Amino acid sequence: MREETLTRALARYEHSPHLVFWETTKACSLACQHCRASAQTLPLPGELTTEEGHSLIDQIVAMEGPSPILVFTGGDCFARPDLLDLVAYARTRGLRLGIAPSVTDRLTREVLEELYELGVRSVSISLDGAGPETHDALRGIPGHFDKTIEALHMMRDMGFRLQVNTTVMRHNAKELADVFSLLRDTGVSIWEVFFLVGVGRGVEILEVDPRDAEDICHFLVDATTYGMTVRTVEAPFFRRVQSEREPFGGDDPRLHFELGGLYETLREGLDREAGDNDHSVRSTTLATGDGRGIIFVGYDGEVHASGFLPIALGNVRTESLGDVYTENPLLTAVRAGFFIGVCGECDYRRLCGGSRARAFAHHGDVMADDPSCIRTRVARRIPVALA
Repeated sequence: MREETLTRALARYEHSPHLVFWETTKACSLACQHCRASAQTLPLPGELTTEEGHSLIDQIVAMEGPSPILVFTGGDCFARPDLLDLVAYARTRGLRLGIAPSVTDRLTREVLEELYELGVRSVSISLDGAGPETHDALRGIPGHFDKTIEALHMMRDMGFRLQVNTTVMRHNAKELADVFSLLRDTGVSIWEVFFLVGVGRGVEILEVDPRDAEDICHFLVDATTYGMTVRTVEAPFFRRVQSEREPFGGDDPRLHFELGGLYETLREGLDREAGDNDHSVRSTTLATGDGRGIIFVGYDGEVHASGFLPIALGNVRTESLGDVYTENPLLTAVRAGFFIGVCGECDYRRLCGGSRARAFAHHGDVMADDPSCIRTRVARRIPVALA
């Protein structure tokens, strides 16, 4: 990312986020092992009402500068009986929207047609493995992989812009090349890869270690050379890897970087399945992070820097979202880059900034090092095992 572009983006994020995630409900009929929200079948008491949802939308519109993109998520946002009302109101207020439902019986063509009529064009759903053995085991529902592929085909044929979210963990990391091939064949244009943070039910699942995280990031850069837009969540060091790769263009990264066994496995799969590419490394994605260009509103109105950082910063029932975002001391410190340790000294701290959610999950300190970044391990001389 060019320095002037980065400076403009960071200046904008001082006043308003790029993305507002609204956890419209905790209700969801799935039982995903890694669920951030620890979702359950029925909604919890205290959800924002329809009127309070309208008020939240008004607060987003009132933020200074360009209006953020509002993403309806959950739980399963389709479990909200007033979802179409909320979407319609947000559209009348001029907001750009994204919808992130769960693949359940609620995800029907009829509901999708109504959303399309309201002007929604972006839908994201999750796919966490290249086949049912992995995906269904994580999602807790036999046959869910096949239903997910059917849903992607249906939404593609309806004209939606498709995004697939994949949570990467030790259990499925070696399948990422096969997942990528499947997405290309299905017509998915945006792949958002979540690097697991141990919160919610995810505390029982192993995150990838720093060496594997680095290998995965190099593989994801390779994936962009095939025309796929790749984004990461809780892995901002992906932008560092992209930046480090750009001077070498389409050269094999093994010529310039010390990569491990997982990269070899993923690269072999990519070379086997993906076919020809244009060999050009795509430019870096937006320099967003927890509380920096991103803000999360919980089902009950509590505001968080992200859905993976369980520190309440305020509540939209009593404060405006804009005021919480711009004035909360923790968020202003994050945006100022007042990190400690290696993250605070890193020359990529403006572009990356580390995962604040993972820093808190591992160290109990939002401003601490991101332990999944290989730079923090190397700087502290902590052994990093090869895959």
